[in-house]
Amino acid sequence: MTLTRFLLRPLAVLGLLALAGVAPAGEKIIVSHGYTPLGSLKYASDFMHLDYVNPDAPKGGEISVWAPGTFDSFNPFTRKGRAGALASSNIEQLMADVADEPGSSYGLIAESLEYPESEDWVIFNLRPEVRFSDGTPATAEDVKFTFDLLMEQALPSFRAGVEPLVHSPEVLDPHRVKFTFKPGIPREGLISQMGALPVMSKAWFEETGARLDEGSLTQIMGTGPYVLDSYDINRRIVYKRDPDYWGADLPVNRGRYNFDTIRVEYFADTIAALEGFKGGAYTFRLENSSKTWATGYDFPAVSKGAVVKKALPKGDLPPAAGWVFNLARPQFQDLRVREAITLMYNFEFTNETLQYGLFKQRHSFWENSDLAARGVPEGRELELLQEVRDLIDPALLSAPPVMAHSSGARQLDRRNLRRASALLDEAGWLAGEDGLRRNGEGQILRMEFLDDSPEMERLTLPFVDNLRRLGVDASFTRVDPSQFTNRRRDRDYDIIYSQYLTARVPGLGMAQRFGSADAAYSLFNPAGFANPAADRVIQRQVAAKTQEEFRAASRALDRIFRAERFVIPTWYTDQHWVVYFDMYDHPENLPPYDLGHLDFWWYNAEKAERLRMSGALR
Repeated sequence: MTLTRFLLRPLAVLGLLALAGVAPAGEKIIVSHGYTPLGSLKYASDFMHLDYVNPDAPKGGEISVWAPGTFDSFNPFTRKGRAGALASSNIEQLMADVADEPGSSYGLIAESLEYPESEDWVIFNLRPEVRFSDGTPATAEDVKFTFDLLMEQALPSFRAGVEPLVHSPEVLDPHRVKFTFKPGIPREGLISQMGALPVMSKAWFEETGARLDEGSLTQIMGTGPYVLDSYDINRRIVYKRDPDYWGADLPVNRGRYNFDTIRVEYFADTIAALEGFKGGAYTFRLENSSKTWATGYDFPAVSKGAVVKKALPKGDLPPAAGWVFNLARPQFQDLRVREAITLMYNFEFTNETLQYGLFKQRHSFWENSDLAARGVPEGRELELLQEVRDLIDPALLSAPPVMAHSSGARQLDRRNLRRASALLDEAGWLAGEDGLRRNGEGQILRMEFLDDSPEMERLTLPFVDNLRRLGVDASFTRVDPSQFTNRRRDRDYDIIYSQYLTARVPGLGMAQRFGSADAAYSLFNPAGFANPAADRVIQRQVAAKTQEEFRAASRALDRIFRAERFVIPTWYTDQHWVVYFDMYDHPENLPPYDLGHLDFWWYNAEKAERLRMSGALR
């Protein structure tokens, strides 16, 4: 569990509920084992295990993966330093997410929750058996302490997002904690967001004097299934499954957390990481490079079957990934400039020439789903756009949504070059005798692409060359991962390859990713996008009570986002590309929204022994 997941937790509303009684004022109090969006919970209160796990999966063995760059901390909440991969593996939340039911959550640390129909407050009933990794009980005092600590020491975006919504929680007894929501704000999403609260040990913080806003090489005390076992700075981290993990037999956890150890090997870059995998330094890769997927796995272990290479279905929403403009930069505040720059990106050339034709073009912020805007708006979607017609381009009411442009097979599409040139001329950026474009004040149109990946450098340089042909003083700068992390946090960039996350269900996180209130500092809004029309439609989306209303609001937002061109859309895939030494098994029917290789896959000891006997495994 991380702070990011708490902030961006999907909105959830009433599911399969049992009425526990009536409040003194006559208002019903609802008690439930879970919370779900726009319908009913999939799993009843007496479910035995999640459908997508193998409840009899054996425990044992190790899975090892890789991480880029460096680390100098195990505090996942601080801006200082770089937290180690999986640093939050021992921190759980009150309610648990599942991988086959978008936005739904079920009791984890909290066995159940109760609240009035008005949703003015919520009480979480904690399980008495919950224990921190040192064996001490987790109580309502720890929940309150964690909330107050986050409010005091966490990222400013957390405090700004949560403080207007809820009072500090009230401890009712050792296993009951109450959150009361502030008056005058919509109730949608508040209970769900509190259910995503991580829980940490009050006693541990008091004994150690640790702070959330400081880095530390000691892992925070939590209740989760894995704890830090060992580390070698910038080389390796090992987590071990807690043999005394309190929640191992919960229905929501059965068949999960099967590996005895999870090892993370660090490499300077993707090239070194691949060579390390070939040499057996680690055993599982989730590949994201089309070049590597197409050409990098021709070594003997693959041909002999010791290493498995396969594509698995991926049903979740692809992130709205692409090159993201920093809208605080003056040269990008004119929509015509952003459109002109966008036209110089050539997806067709990039995909066929540099990515082996393995990707699809992304158009929508809700790509690969029925939430993407299509055709001319009509019905409820049109009504929502008409409510903000004074704040949007009138064309959004009667025209199809903005689509990613097409380009020719050659790197530079001259038709798009002419269109981009005309747009820059119109915006006042004129080409001089040296070919560079300047505005009326004589300032050159400059932009720096910033990244930490050699793979992205290879994919970006043709784009940079096209922009130079347009007269833009474009450059690519590759920095080390730590520098990139710091510059991204400080929004010290012109344009970076990043992403925005959307969801299949309503969520308060939409305002933190796309809303104006947090735009100046939100780490989840790398463009600093702020749009009053979007703000109003987001309110409608978050408040949606039916799938139809949510769908209409999402499509309306999709049109607004795409028209603003703050992200240059690139590529996506509907497959997981996985490569691993043939000693792991997974359920036959994987869930649509999570690969789960560190969660519900398991170690096959017989296969591992065969690999060792053959010499394929160290």
